[in-house]
Amino acid sequence: MIRLLLVDDHDLVRTGVAHIIEKQTGMEIVGEAGTGEEALRLVREHQPDVVLMDVNMPGLGGLEATRRIARSSPQCKVIILTVHSEAPFPTHLLDAGASGYLSKGCAADELVNAIRSVHRDTRYIGKDIAQRLALSLLPGADKSPFDDLSSREMEVMMMLIQGIEVSGIAESLALSPKTVSTYKYRIYEKLNVKNDVELTHLAIRHGILENSSV
Repeated sequence: MIRLLLVDDHDLVRTGVAHIIEKQTGMEIVGEAGTGEEALRLVREHQPDVVLMDVNMPGLGGLEATRRIARSSPQCKVIILTVHSEAPFPTHLLDAGASGYLSKGCAADELVNAIRSVHRDTRYIGKDIAQRLALSLLPGADKSPFDDLSSREMEVMMMLIQGIEVSGIAESLALSPKTVSTYKYRIYEKLNVKNDVELTHLAIRHGILENSSV
């Protein structure tokens, strides 16, 4: 039996995924979470085999949650299920320890195949994601300014565009406020922005932040 945890801040998404899972033989849902913090707690409590993880969530996002699960519960496989199919998300999430990466537009059969694959310790990248990753490596391919951010800078940036203060980011990421401030201004410098408003507008233009916050 493959035991799954669903992590997404939208009830409708979790309901849709649960409907797919409940039709499968040999799979069961052991919990649902709407935040990264809740996901970490439920992973400790239920020890699921596979976590289906969104990226954009209030507070601790999918990137840091994935990193912590991979570090503390390596037997638990994380599949990213998100609207973000463009760079730099796939690279950062896979580097953080995700075993799979799918877009929310994938077919139900592909989702089920991905779950079974990662449960067998085989990494699974959605067809559309794999194609985009391959194209991004070609000479002359369009680059996002966010490609230059490190994974930790991406984590801080994602929380900044949620409007979270430096002190809140520091608490969530177990860093000092001074360290977070250093990351913040390094992000500003790399992206050539002067404040969080300009950062948010840039994130929207490049698809990092969805207007619908899906």
